[in-house]
Amino acid sequence: MANEYYNRYYGFLKNGQYKTLPFIKLDIKLTDYYEPYIQNRTRFDVLSNKYYDVPYYTWLILQANPVFGGLEFTIRNGFQIRIPYPLEITLREYNDKLKQYIQLYGN
Repeated sequence: MANEYYNRYYGFLKNGQYKTLPFIKLDIKLTDYYEPYIQNRTRFDVLSNKYYDVPYYTWLILQANPVFGGLEFTIRNGFQIRIPYPLEITLREYNDKLKQYIQLYGN
């Protein structure tokens, strides 16, 4: 699953329209990596490719750094970006928490 495209929108398409995805808080793990953010140089697709061998998980890295609300341009220079690792465990956590959210609130 890790090296394939992960469709996080699956189940959130209703009547041809995508519903807003919920924020899922990812737990900090001892195995997570950290990279300093360098303005005008750091790219999340490159970080995804470096740690996960595919560029598709920029959203997961942003999800692990909620202080920026998913907006890369608000990240201050030198901030330590958390890269949740390993990918397989992080995706399993995301899916489990997403299922819990859907059970509580629906989708």
